[in-house]
Amino acid sequence: MVEIKKQIITNEAMEPVGVIISYQDWQKIEALLKNQISRDNSLDLMAFAGTIQLTIDPLDYQRQEREAWQ
Repeated sequence: MVEIKKQIITNEAMEPVGVIISYQDWQKIEALLKNQISRDNSLDLMAFAGTIQLTIDPLDYQRQEREAWQ
């Protein structure tokens, strides 16, 4: 884990609302995130490409679901 020096910003109620970090630490975080995304294969939506067989008309299904909310 990368050690990041940070300063927490709070509002009047002393609730954390922001963080200040150095630009160098920000660059390290971005590099780590970029590496993580490039290794993550779950973002490849082409694995889900294709067709599905529906047993009911989509508009009828939508109407049924909306009626269930009332």
